[in-house]
Amino acid sequence: MPPRTRGGYTSSAPRRRPTGSERRRRVQLREVDPAADRDLVEHPQHDRDKTEEVFEGAPGGPIDRCILRSFDKHIAAKIWLGEDRAPLKLVNHGAKLQLWELGMERSRIYETVHRSGLAPLTSCSHRVASRPMLSAFCERWQPETTTFHLPFGEMTITLDDVASILHIPVTGSMISFSQPLHVDDANALLVELLGTTDVEASRETEQCRSPSVRLLWLRDHFLTITDASSDDDIVFATRAFLLHLVGCTLFADKSATSVAVVYLELFRDLSMVGSYAWGAACLAYLYRQLSTATRFEVRQLGGYLTLLQIYEHFPEMFSSPDMSYTESRPRALRWRPHVILDSLQSVRERLDRLQISEVCWEPYVDHRAKHPLPDIAWYSGCIKCGQVVEPYHPERVLRQFSYIQTIPPRPFTPPRPDRSILLEQYWERWTDHVLTDQSRGRQCQYSGSGESVPEYMAWYDRISHRIVQPPQLRSGFTTDARSFPPSHAASTSDTHVSKALTLLRHVIYGGREQSVDVFWGALNEAHGILAGSDETSASHSTPSPAPASHSTPSPATRPFFSPPTFVYPPLASNDPPPLIVPPPPATVAPPAPASDCTASTTVYVRSKRKKKT
Repeated sequence: MPPRTRGGYTSSAPRRRPTGSERRRRVQLREVDPAADRDLVEHPQHDRDKTEEVFEGAPGGPIDRCILRSFDKHIAAKIWLGEDRAPLKLVNHGAKLQLWELGMERSRIYETVHRSGLAPLTSCSHRVASRPMLSAFCERWQPETTTFHLPFGEMTITLDDVASILHIPVTGSMISFSQPLHVDDANALLVELLGTTDVEASRETEQCRSPSVRLLWLRDHFLTITDASSDDDIVFATRAFLLHLVGCTLFADKSATSVAVVYLELFRDLSMVGSYAWGAACLAYLYRQLSTATRFEVRQLGGYLTLLQIYEHFPEMFSSPDMSYTESRPRALRWRPHVILDSLQSVRERLDRLQISEVCWEPYVDHRAKHPLPDIAWYSGCIKCGQVVEPYHPERVLRQFSYIQTIPPRPFTPPRPDRSILLEQYWERWTDHVLTDQSRGRQCQYSGSGESVPEYMAWYDRISHRIVQPPQLRSGFTTDARSFPPSHAASTSDTHVSKALTLLRHVIYGGREQSVDVFWGALNEAHGILAGSDETSASHSTPSPAPASHSTPSPATRPFFSPPTFVYPPLASNDPPPLIVPPPPATVAPPAPASDCTASTTVYVRSKRKKKT
């Protein structure tokens, strides 16, 4: 009787399981359908949802694990289970850039760097980075959505942020490499493009134990080249400087001392350096570094940390502005970063209590005159840097573009990096993949108010982990795991306050170049917004007696807004308003008239003290 197969059918020959080599050959010979790959990017909700695994909720959220599938390995999940880690070690090369400056003696190198579009990076890097702040924000990063999950919704670093903060190109050719670079290929690149000997190149890669070179090695070999050197030496030094520049900024890795030689291929033709989308590649690289740092066992964070100094959206929390800043310069130079002395736990609790009114949703209003919003910021798809491919979802952060936030579609899984041709074709036609007017929805009623649809917060509370610090470890202990308000939707009062704060922020952080009329107009408009919202809220209560025309309005009739973390009890209409009377200054009785002897003694003592000093 012929043997019976697994499906119930019979066969004349016995069934043989394919070997590993046969399966690999099948994968290599299988044809790839470009249309299927495009559908993977354009239509993330395909039939895979029918067979997806059902996950149980996690402590503290998310209740529905359909979005955050890998949350069990996230640092936020470990924190709720009682495990914690120290603040992340940061890779920051801001001080190293000052060791290789392009002065007048290297003007020919600077001209090439300026044409490449990367010249702003020489001055944008911050020398100081706050470990508690960046670690707390990293705990809120979710790799599936490539966004920060805050108590009121999602935020992320967009291509608009990169273009405004750094002033580097975000459009152009995608930075991609066909395959990882081998050590022998790295040695050949160093000999060909930097003019080193094969012995020097081999010795350097052996010391790095990878196809990389040390930043110190680049400075030692090319720092002495000036305009008086030969043309070939100047070309070699220019490539070395650009490699040193991107290694210290855009593609800073966790080695903290070296840069990959594979980026040197991008500087083969110096006239084509400005044609690459450096901002998109930097953003993809930073997304991957943040996603890696969300794992509990990771202790270090790489990438360009200047983009993570997110003072633009949180100006009142972490930094102070530079009053000498002008809008023609990159926004990274607007702030004076400093080290936050707070602990990681205190920063976590500050972010857990963060409200919509504390966020500046439109930080680049004054910057639009010289640097308008790039259209590619609305691009929805994948961004790439070499072998790193990350999704980019502007539909999840519509409030950062002054649109009302709606429930976004499911995030798509990016294709494999080896399909570089399909990704490059998709990126080159990015104008076909921007969000349409229908996908963007409606704009906010008040600019920068951070509005969302009514059902958004209920959905977000179900699929997200809004609170990072466990309730038993907070400074104010409570046994309720959901002690924070389940909804942070913007009410009418919050909208008025957010609008007024946005106006005042533009004036306060606008610098000293503004006229007095600008200050007066912003204050008058902010007062009108707050007074209007106060009248609206007070119209439903008992009116208080009108003050005299010649007197100052009483505190009961002035517009008053309490901080969002405190709730003041309402006052009865007949009770007088509370007055806080400061204590009278301590009165000092005049000294009694002293005799001549006492006076002379006092003078003698004072003169003696003077002689001692």
